[in-house]
Amino acid sequence: FTQSINPYRGCEHGCIYCYARPSHAYVNLSPGVDFETRLFAKINAAELLRDELARPSYRCELIALGANTDPYQPIEREYKITRSILEVLAACDHPVGIVTKNALVERDIDLLAPMARKNLVNVYISINNRDHDLARRLEPRCSAPTRRLQTIQRLADAGIPVGVLVAPVIPFLTDHEIEPVLEAAAAAGASSAGYVLMRLPYELKDLFRDWLDTHYPLKAEHVMSRVQQMRGGRDNDAAFGARMRGRGRAGLTAAAAFRHGLQTARPEQRATRRGPRCIAFQAAATRRATRVILAPAFSGSRRSWNNTGAAYSFSKGGQHVSATTQISDEHGGSGRRRGSCRLRDHAKHVKHGNPARLQRAGDRSARALACARVCRLD
Repeated sequence: FTQSINPYRGCEHGCIYCYARPSHAYVNLSPGVDFETRLFAKINAAELLRDELARPSYRCELIALGANTDPYQPIEREYKITRSILEVLAACDHPVGIVTKNALVERDIDLLAPMARKNLVNVYISINNRDHDLARRLEPRCSAPTRRLQTIQRLADAGIPVGVLVAPVIPFLTDHEIEPVLEAAAAAGASSAGYVLMRLPYELKDLFRDWLDTHYPLKAEHVMSRVQQMRGGRDNDAAFGARMRGRGRAGLTAAAAFRHGLQTARPEQRATRRGPRCIAFQAAATRRATRVILAPAFSGSRRSWNNTGAAYSFSKGGQHVSATTQISDEHGGSGRRRGSCRLRDHAKHVKHGNPARLQRAGDRSARALACARVCRLD
């Protein structure tokens, strides 16, 4: 995908391995406890999305929900921002992809099922193990693994294309669960699958090491040794094409386990050779919709740039509504380096007033739409 919406900054799930934790440092908050307890809700996301889709220059492409933080984390029960976004997308027949590890997604079956009949939605449920004791330590406020399998079944029964994402794969903790998770998800009705190796960017590597020393002190050294084998001798490897699946023999072992799990879960489906990161149980293509039925809702805009994202201020009825964009690359990462380059070009063309180059340079950043008039939830 090339564009995403994250309704919330920070995540109440508190997964220790979450690669989004370092993004809280952008607002001078801790990637540790603050990431789980001091949250930001983008309360006007649906309004800004509606305005964005109404722009004549908008190009319809799949929007990913949950590329950074979970769109169905517990505070969604109160704020319903994800549901409001889905209502806008459903009204516009716009394609959407969802990744979550919370059973709350079942609440929106009434929206997702009609979209599924138009081939506009895919939902992925993230499950990396079936051990409830381990899950309570790794993902303290997520739905239990068994509950997530039930969610897969209920979504499939409603006719919604649903897959399982075995992520993250953690050496010596969850890597042996790849095949059982795939088999259980296929039995529940999952039609596609993918996997991602654990990533430890920036401050996350220290947080994870502390967590290992606390909960699994006898395994800590072995886990980090295997992680470094997969990452070229480092705790993290951000290289494009390797950061999701790893390097060396250890990375190939995880890929082989995933392929074997696919064949075990669905013997009639052969694993493809397009790469081990995301291999489907069965082919499922998302049709791109082109019908947008909304009229433009604002006139005039003012844009500025900073080193963490593009900041927008729309003039609407004499009131200024602020928004920010967060860049994510095709694998859903923070895209800190690549995104900064795009935004720098975008700001340059804004400054010099070149509309044609502005559209080309700013296309991906403007479409990223992690929009915000943010409300901090302490």
